[in-house]
Amino acid sequence: MTTTGEETTADLRGPLWWARWRSAAFDMSLAAVSAVECAMEGAPFARDAGIPVEAGVVFGLFAGSVLLVRRQWPIAVVLVAVAITPAQMGFLMGIVGLYTLAASEMPRRIIASLAGMQLVGTLIVTFVRVRQSMDQGRLTVGDWFIPFAAIVMSLGLTAPPVLLGLYVGARRRLMESLRERADSLERELQLLAERAEERAEWARGEERTRIAREMHDVVAHRVSLMVVHAAALQAVARKDPEKAVRNAALVGDMGRQALTELREMLGVLRSGGGQERASVPLAVVGVAAAAAASRVVEESGEGPCLEELEELIGQSAAAGMVVDLSVEGEVRSYAAEVEQTAFRVVQEALTNVHKHAAGAKTHVRLAHRVAEIAMQVENEPPSEVGSSSAGLPSGGNGLVGMKERVVALGGVFVSGPTEAGGFRVSAVIPAS
Repeated sequence: MTTTGEETTADLRGPLWWARWRSAAFDMSLAAVSAVECAMEGAPFARDAGIPVEAGVVFGLFAGSVLLVRRQWPIAVVLVAVAITPAQMGFLMGIVGLYTLAASEMPRRIIASLAGMQLVGTLIVTFVRVRQSMDQGRLTVGDWFIPFAAIVMSLGLTAPPVLLGLYVGARRRLMESLRERADSLERELQLLAERAEERAEWARGEERTRIAREMHDVVAHRVSLMVVHAAALQAVARKDPEKAVRNAALVGDMGRQALTELREMLGVLRSGGGQERASVPLAVVGVAAAAAASRVVEESGEGPCLEELEELIGQSAAAGMVVDLSVEGEVRSYAAEVEQTAFRVVQEALTNVHKHAAGAKTHVRLAHRVAEIAMQVENEPPSEVGSSSAGLPSGGNGLVGMKERVVALGGVFVSGPTEAGGFRVSAVIPAS
């Protein structure tokens, strides 16, 4: 990031107190012109004062050259101009000095005081000079001309440079303020860009986590049941052909259901991210893609709900699990996210029973309360025969995914072994 004006100023830095060489050359030219003017005006002043002309010229040269320091010490330049006003010298120095003073950062009271001194000095000198000219017969106008000429001359030499300096100073301060705001805006934009990149990275991580959780919930349960039925099919294929046929049919139905859910989810993800890829930033697409997995229920209309718990438990029972369901409280409907989360918790808990405690008796409890819904899946210790019948692998993500779902809705999730040697999964989700 580059700060506006800083590099240019550093590259073009002038000598001493000047910001640029161009400013130094301009001030030197003004000082030279002022010195010549004061030297020319010092000659008649020396003759009128009865001093050598050379002394008046040298004095004029030194007095006029003071304009060289107008940017560094504008007050000194104005004071010198006021001091030599009675000698009718330094008109250019007075005008430029007042302009520089008014355009500087000096307090307004100092500017007003020095401008008033210059105004009064010019007024008095002009009044005296015009009166002397009339007395000597060089002017033949009325007495009214004396104050008129004094006022016009003093205002003409004082007001325009002061007003112009105030305007230029205000404009310069405005430009500096705008430049500072531009620099501040540039820094803020850079900070926002960095934060946007962080949010985009966070959104991509959330996207991966949520899609992985959805894919795990959709696939793991049905594939686990398929593996259990396949193991049973292998065991009874020769002894009971009719039961083998039924198990094969169940495996086919579960495979088709798993494929259907996968197609629905992938279809929603593809349609949610493909339409906006050309015009929406990556971070927004990432958030939309992550949220698409949660919109499967709304857009497909076939997402899981609490009414399907009996069917879910029936599938586990058909796979050989001894499972019972008890429901407490008044049955009612909840928001789609609440019902989907509750269903997924029970589904994943049953999947874990198939994986780690095959053949164990399982109790599923569902409680409808006033402001929340609670569920608990508890299995007894696994039997020795069923514990090794299926040989299902475990990725270790089931409990993590369940907790993430419940906590995201403001609920509480607890899991762990029981004293009897089984395992219990409990969750409480707010109803609203």
